[in-house]
Amino acid sequence: MNRSAVIFSILFSVLVFLAPADREATANLLPKMRISVENTASHFQTQAVERFAEQLKTALDGRIDVHFFSNARMFRDVDVIRALGQGKVEMAVPGTWHITRYVPDVGVFLLPVFYGRSAQDIYSILDSPMGKDLNARIEKALNFKVIGGWIDLGYAHLFGIHRQIRQHEDISGLRIRVAGGIANKLRIQGLGGNPMIIPWPDLPEHIQQGRVDAVLTTYETVQSAKLWEMGVTSVFEDRQYFPQYIPLMRNSFWNRLPNEIQEIIMDTWKKNIDDSRTLAADSQQQAKAQLIENKVSVFLPEPEQMETWRNRLLPLQDGFVDQLGIDPVLFRQIEQVLSEQ
Repeated sequence: MNRSAVIFSILFSVLVFLAPADREATANLLPKMRISVENTASHFQTQAVERFAEQLKTALDGRIDVHFFSNARMFRDVDVIRALGQGKVEMAVPGTWHITRYVPDVGVFLLPVFYGRSAQDIYSILDSPMGKDLNARIEKALNFKVIGGWIDLGYAHLFGIHRQIRQHEDISGLRIRVAGGIANKLRIQGLGGNPMIIPWPDLPEHIQQGRVDAVLTTYETVQSAKLWEMGVTSVFEDRQYFPQYIPLMRNSFWNRLPNEIQEIIMDTWKKNIDDSRTLAADSQQQAKAQLIENKVSVFLPEPEQMETWRNRLLPLQDGFVDQLGIDPVLFRQIEQVLSEQ
């Protein structure tokens, strides 16, 4: 146990024997654990992380001062990684799309080999030694601790605006809004579309002026913005990619904690993983149901169609790996595992 952790344990012991008033004063000396998420209170990711925070408070029995902040009250996710490094927050759960800026290997799940794949295929990688290796790469690059498994956002699909996207051939020539990322641009291009990076606040204007034909996003995002009111009339459920969130804690805080406290944090997070993934899937299904109620047509490609189009993208894959800066050794390992499934 390091020196900081020893001091931390001694403080806990002293606190137990103090009178209530003294204990309250001494509690102010305990480490403050601020947890930041960007999403609003109604978002399932916020609900999952808040539940973890509440359970952690109970499990720690007041030994750490845990505070949860949603709705970007502390930081937007685009800024929270830097804030973690600067010691302005102790924990955050940003999306993988934010991590790839610092750790390109996280972008491996955006490669053509994952196009149309199931969540279980992704879990099989994350829960394997390759997943541990990927977390270790994140920890080394950012000097953070990955405290447990990644939680889901859900599949991203193509949503047609004033048009029906029924099959892959309908993608050809479409102007498709993507949030960003080289991989998303390359994949859309490989499918015959024209990717356009449009900030979310600017999207309504582009739709009103007829400058975009489709949006690459999730059911929940479309539902929360009621995009059917702006012209979304169909969804092509091709599982473009599967975005997730990664639980990060800054090492300057983590390394001060006694081993017992570290184990409680990791165990509490682990106990919530399955429920968090279920909550994400249920929320996406509920959003899908609401879109259907609002006359949005759903088109599902046949498995053989998905395989055919994935195979069309695979020759582009080495170029993806090179442009994204992904370790080709890691990619080959993952590719081998997927080929055996």
